[in-house]
Amino acid sequence: MTTLQAHGTVGLAVIGCGTVGRIRAKLAREYPGIGWLGLCDVDEQTLKDLEADTDADFATTNVAELLARPEVGAVIIATDEREHVDPILRAVELGVPLFIEKPLATNPVESAQVYAAIQGAQVDAVVGYTQRFRRRFQTVKQRLRDGQIGDVTTVVTRAFMNRMVPEATLRKVPADAPRSALTPMVISGTHSLDMSMWLLEGRKPVEVYARSTDRTLGPIGTKDGTSGIFTMDDGVVFSMNINWALPTQWPGAVYGLEVGIVGTRGVIDIEDTHRDVILASEIGQPAGYNSRGFEPPAARHVDFVGSYPPGDISDGLLWGPMREETTTWFARVCRGVPTPHATAADGHANLIHTMAMDLSAKTGKPVPLPISADELLDELKGN
Repeated sequence: MTTLQAHGTVGLAVIGCGTVGRIRAKLAREYPGIGWLGLCDVDEQTLKDLEADTDADFATTNVAELLARPEVGAVIIATDEREHVDPILRAVELGVPLFIEKPLATNPVESAQVYAAIQGAQVDAVVGYTQRFRRRFQTVKQRLRDGQIGDVTTVVTRAFMNRMVPEATLRKVPADAPRSALTPMVISGTHSLDMSMWLLEGRKPVEVYARSTDRTLGPIGTKDGTSGIFTMDDGVVFSMNINWALPTQWPGAVYGLEVGIVGTRGVIDIEDTHRDVILASEIGQPAGYNSRGFEPPAARHVDFVGSYPPGDISDGLLWGPMREETTTWFARVCRGVPTPHATAADGHANLIHTMAMDLSAKTGKPVPLPISADELLDELKGN
């Protein structure tokens, strides 16, 4: 449902001009198919800075004002995780392609409402799961399509994350706002879960059993980590672990992932921990994760180069999976190119499954799947 402008290009609205919105807006200015750029952010200084850096055609702190512009032919939603629902529903009314940073919502009922609105409007909406665009995962996906390890029987994933992510994420939440949904699974484990579900395409989970711990990050309102086991409808067992409580001095700037896939005739072992390029210096290294001015409490002197999920800056330009994810979406919007982006259905399912892990960890019992959004929310609240 691409809306082409008279000059053969698409006008793009970016709602949310923080770290990720900034990256995608700057990439839009490089892409010849994006002929008009409009920006929106509630923080005036953040908005003005990106407006100047991208020479944006229009900038406002009012979402409705931006979406009312006749040039808008596609929309990126890059607000904070807790603030996705309203701009998504407003953008859906335009019927134009959407790129939505994960998750659709942090509340399963609201996620279901957003997904239903997207379906009802038949909008081409994708969700930001950047790791799909690392070359190694694309290659593994094709090897699985080709049946090169036979039928998959078992998948194991392990994700380690620097503590900067939860500390930066939760510091933006008002003291009186709920934090129970901002768990390592919902905010970050969703990436490794999406990767595994994407590689297991065609199978559906029928049960999940999980456990969590909160000895380190409990005081700020979240869990340290969660481990769980999914049983799929064909008997495949998928186990995963996410821990985002590693010290801020941990050399991984953000994310390190390992995936093992065993089949009846072979195995694929993926190490995406970024330990192949290590920098050690007397000079403190960048935090990697930078959100609304967050700074790590101590200097980092060793860095796993490449462990910042979006990619890395060289000569003023971003290189890495977020560039490929974003420009590939521009090609999808402007020219109808098929792409491997996560769909809105994938995004909603990922939220349900991560929250089902949290529910199982809370109750100490397996959770049958599928589970409705209403039932999931009620049980998480203890109703």
